[in-house]
Amino acid sequence: PLSPAAVVGAGLGGSASAYFLQQHFGPQVQLDVYEAAGVGGRLATVTVNKQQYESRGASIHALSLHMQDFVKILGLKHRREVAGKSAIFSGEHFVLEETDWYLLNLFRLWWHYGISFLRLQMWVEEVMEKFMRIYKYQAHGYAFSSLEELLRSLGGEAFVNMTQRSVAESLLEVGVTQRFVDDVIAAVLRSSYGQSVLVPAFAGAMSLAGAQGSTWAVEGGNKLVCSGLLKLTKANVISARVTGISLHSSEGRALYQVHYESTEGQGSAFYDLVVVTTPLHPSRSNFTFQNFDPPIADLPGAFQPSVTSVVHGYLNSSYFGFPDPKLFPFTSILTTDTPDLFFHAMDNVCPVNVSVAFRRKQPQEAAVWRVLSQQPLDKPQLKTLFRSYYSVQVTEWPTYPRYDSAKALPPIVLHENLFYLSGVEWVASSMEMVAVAAKNVALLAYNRWHQELEKIDQKDLMHKVKTEL
Repeated sequence: PLSPAAVVGAGLGGSASAYFLQQHFGPQVQLDVYEAAGVGGRLATVTVNKQQYESRGASIHALSLHMQDFVKILGLKHRREVAGKSAIFSGEHFVLEETDWYLLNLFRLWWHYGISFLRLQMWVEEVMEKFMRIYKYQAHGYAFSSLEELLRSLGGEAFVNMTQRSVAESLLEVGVTQRFVDDVIAAVLRSSYGQSVLVPAFAGAMSLAGAQGSTWAVEGGNKLVCSGLLKLTKANVISARVTGISLHSSEGRALYQVHYESTEGQGSAFYDLVVVTTPLHPSRSNFTFQNFDPPIADLPGAFQPSVTSVVHGYLNSSYFGFPDPKLFPFTSILTTDTPDLFFHAMDNVCPVNVSVAFRRKQPQEAAVWRVLSQQPLDKPQLKTLFRSYYSVQVTEWPTYPRYDSAKALPPIVLHENLFYLSGVEWVASSMEMVAVAAKNVALLAYNRWHQELEKIDQKDLMHKVKTEL
């Protein structure tokens, strides 16, 4: 039987991995979860006037079945939707504005961009429809030992290729116009990944699916999913930074020694199985692997710096062409890829607890805005966006892979029972992608441990799953 297992990191990836490992290996597995910063990872909140606001990772796509499941199992609720309108700003004027009336929006898009809009929707839907097969495969206990194999099983070589070519190239190929790519696609990708239309097609499709579908968030903050899953699994959370892993063997089996530093000093512990959910790129961690032969190679690729500024203040609506702030109609502003635009997107955010009585502030009142940018905003930039402000809270982090920086996808299996989760973000980065990867790692670990090799990297799964039903 599997005895102690370790999970490195207590963000969504770590807490979901702990939950799924326990689900498959059974409640007797002793789970240690190492976390240096705080449970929730990037799903963090900031406090303004005694209210909490999401600083990042705010919306979850309606089709995120694992996230939906977590919320149900944990007895959490969907946050109440507060309607608002968005628009795309070019630095000089709005290239696209949303109206209250859904059909009119479609008509506007149609009027501006003709059939491009329809072609985009068909393209995204086709990708999503194939991607949804993963839930069936996972329900039947199938796992994949590499990201390429996982993608291949969902959409063949075409899906693997989508991680190697840009979203712009893929869309132009299906007949979407360059203008639509520059105005609309660029704005969506800037607001989700802080990057251009050169991000890979698969990551782009996932982000565009979120932009056109209905999305939701967790009442009380998305990070409640992480703390909830860890409580549910009764995992032992060790607040320490893991510095490395060394390989030992006992009775012909691999044994992993996890080395860590905490406020008490240095320590280590032995495990049968380890899942690393924090990025292993040299730029992000100084993690060492000892006694592995062949050695575990450094992973290529860099991360995109990303800055969130949560500003409590009065919007300078005249910068956006509305001298009278009362008339400013938007709660969310996306931006095109214009050299002199210093921010990617900004939105008027609601607190993580939205009461029934809650209403959005009028545009002329002080409100809480979340501004996404690549560099911290300086005083003149803040003064451009806000007439005046009470507070600014800045969170800087290398949130997303810089998608043009790595050619191959990272491995999932680092050694016999040593697994790597974060590589999935090089396919696409969203809460649901991480949850899918966590389920895959738990199934993979289980199938390998019990030598159920017919459940790993199976070909023609669509056919197998149909006949198993």
